[in-house]
Amino acid sequence: MKRILSVTAALLLCTCALSAQTFDALEQVRQDWRKRNGMEGPHRLEKSDLGVMSKAPKGYKPFYISHYGRHGSRTAWNSGTYTLLHEVFDKAHNSGNLTRKGEEFYKAYEDFYVIPHVNSGDLVPLGFEQHKKIGEWTYDNFPRVFRGNKKVNAVVSTAQRSIVSMSSFCLSLKGRNPKLDIYQESNHMDMTIAAPTSAPKLFARKFKGQDEEAVGESASSYGSRIFDYDRFLGEFFKDLSPLSEGRGGQRRVCDELMSFITNYHNITEEPIFDHFVSLDDQVTLWEINSYSSYMTDQTARWGNIPLLEDVIAKADEAIADPRMAANLRFGHDYVVEAFMCLINANNCGKIVDRAEEAKYWFQSYNIPMATTVLFVFYKNSKNDVIFKLVWNEHEASLPQLTPLQGNYYRWADFKAWAQKMMEEHPDLSKVEEQQVRGAA
Repeated sequence: MKRILSVTAALLLCTCALSAQTFDALEQVRQDWRKRNGMEGPHRLEKSDLGVMSKAPKGYKPFYISHYGRHGSRTAWNSGTYTLLHEVFDKAHNSGNLTRKGEEFYKAYEDFYVIPHVNSGDLVPLGFEQHKKIGEWTYDNFPRVFRGNKKVNAVVSTAQRSIVSMSSFCLSLKGRNPKLDIYQESNHMDMTIAAPTSAPKLFARKFKGQDEEAVGESASSYGSRIFDYDRFLGEFFKDLSPLSEGRGGQRRVCDELMSFITNYHNITEEPIFDHFVSLDDQVTLWEINSYSSYMTDQTARWGNIPLLEDVIAKADEAIADPRMAANLRFGHDYVVEAFMCLINANNCGKIVDRAEEAKYWFQSYNIPMATTVLFVFYKNSKNDVIFKLVWNEHEASLPQLTPLQGNYYRWADFKAWAQKMMEEHPDLSKVEEQQVRGAA
């Protein structure tokens, strides 16, 4: 296992004078069903969910926004979630292998799953509404950015759910200011920005550290250590041995069951399936799932350097172009979660010593459906540029930087930090090309 981190990575992942989190992550998950649903849960935008934006340092005015948004609420992204559960429960029902709870779940599931299955991966009405509200919130909190005949450019992944999310967001901005010049683009080359690790093969890039082994206990080992999967599945099935026959075995049945239960609230607010899993089990399974994402993002972060490069390049262009109001990007959870670890937002890029500590630094409930990240740029009369990071309508910190005030940072400081980090994690294809040229 590769345990030696680069100097820059170590700086990125250090505690930055934060010795421990001061909140109980599991208690927050216990008290809020939306947080228990993690990345599969819907982002809600009631007034109580929205943060209060702080005042900028004296003399600084907002002029530009750089954005990344996860698509809004959808059905399960993989139709296999629905088909696997149908096949497993239907077979157990027909063979008399379901407990009373299993039979109750089976009946409720069979009445529910057909339409979501047909629409697997598609945006649902809540998803459209989420981005409509987020677009309005963005405009209303930073109206100066969008005032007049400003330009807004938007790129998106090729997924239907992301394209419709982009449309909703842009429509809401246009509704606030019909003079906005908005350009929306969707093609496969945009994947190099909206989802860099899913870019077309000819343009895919690999970065140093991207293929390294993550540091720490595996998610599978951690899950088996803190959760009794046999006991859990035994509440639904009399005999677990038939569950081992399919691909992935018992563990996959459990994972798909929880994927469905945490996702279905995107489709309906009716609590149809919540009671089939105890509160204690929901909390523990959330922790395992969140840890799994944390382990993935240790190395996946480097694959999103192209997104960071785009944020920097487009911001520098906007600084020189008074008409450019915003660059919008719409994509997926695996992009935004790894990207936030890459830039160490709220110190979520920290590498912990023990698996149990991960939940205090990385929480999957911060990447719900319609997750939104904004770099909001400000400048003063001397054209000194600062910015703040807004994550799901709340200001976020970048603890590797020294703020000018509160959560406001100098753009030059961020670029210097990013440049140093990216030099430690170069594009391997470019390195190989340089080596070949050097040998020639």
